Amino acid sequence: MDEVKPWFQEGLRFKCTGCGACCTGSPGYVYLSDPDLENLARHFGLSIEEFGRRYTRLVDGQIALLDKPGSADCIFLKENKCSAYEARPVQCKTFPWWVHNLREPKDWEEAAERCEGINHPDAPLVAAETIEVQCMTYLDNLVETNFSLES
Repeated sequence: MDEVKPWFQEGLRFKCTGCGACCTGSPGYVYLSDPDLENLARHFGLSIEEFGRRYTRLVDGQIALLDKPGSADCIFLKENKCSAYEARPVQCKTFPWWVHNLREPKDWEEAAERCEGINHPDAPLVAAETIEVQCMTYLDNLVETNFSLES
């Protein structure tokens, strides 16, 4: 049986430009898994409980980061930089390698309209194998986020 190759088998170009656009603008949620909570709490020198009180909210039964008051910007965005970059959630680490950005070429092009690092002229070619690993990491985290929290 022949292995089906992804449409991006030759790789895709991406380079984070540090513009902060993925952390601002239209409403969205950064959902946190238990390991995300532990990493972020440790990064800020807080207990998980204290970190949760200060920086999270429940959205449809899931733990999500707060936005900055009065905006849809991430609470950790400071001067267009992530103040929690070293401990950023898996959802953030794996962007733009999310399933809905990779289903077909038009999805990738739509994502490029919102992210200047996608198809950036100076961006390196990211191998399909790397993209697939990042996508699976994102999906594994999504499953953990949805099922690791008590209902």
